[in-house]
Amino acid sequence: MSRAEQLQSFLGQVPIVQTLGMRCEIMGDDMTAVLPFQKKLIGNFTIQALHGGAIGMFLEMTAMAQLYLASDVEAPARTINTTIDYLRQGKAEDLYARATVVKLGRRMASVQVEAWQAQRSKPVATLLGHFLLPRDEG
Repeated sequence: MSRAEQLQSFLGQVPIVQTLGMRCEIMGDDMTAVLPFQKKLIGNFTIQALHGGAIGMFLEMTAMAQLYLASDVEAPARTINTTIDYLRQGKAEDLYARATVVKLGRRMASVQVEAWQAQRSKPVATLLGHFLLPRDEG
């Protein structure tokens, strides 16, 4: 099974990914995460804005998915910390994200994620996260 197939299989088993309806479109080592709009993701019905928690979890899961693709670890990384900048209102439409692994060490990794809707040049939110990589038990 390819690394991308392993990732898709893993994501299919994660409850929060199922709840969000998140999916990853993978072409080679290039991945775009997609959060399809659903009414249950609305946090403010008055202005029809996506819930910040849904956006934040989507960003974190995107970071972890990209990290899995970019590394050779067999288990998912554990979050050490994340910093999320909410830059614009998340509208009632699909959200897209791309992640970049900035540093991949033996024990820790740093990942940046950017999410957008209609225009990639106008990000809705960004994340900088640090993750603890699982130890090899060999």
